[in-house]
Amino acid sequence: MDGRLLEILVCPLCKGPLLHRALHNELICAPCRLAFPIRDGIPVMLEDEARRLSDSEEI
Repeated sequence: MDGRLLEILVCPLCKGPLLHRALHNELICAPCRLAFPIRDGIPVMLEDEARRLSDSEEI
């Protein structure tokens, strides 16, 4: 993922920064505990498409 894009993207819910989890191809919002998928190189920043992180998942 392009570092410049990652610098300007924020969580659509809390407007906080996102972490790029390349292994799982997703962007993580730690405060909201949501993982937004990246499909074909495009981040899908919709709450309905996000995966809720379990309590046992490390961020």
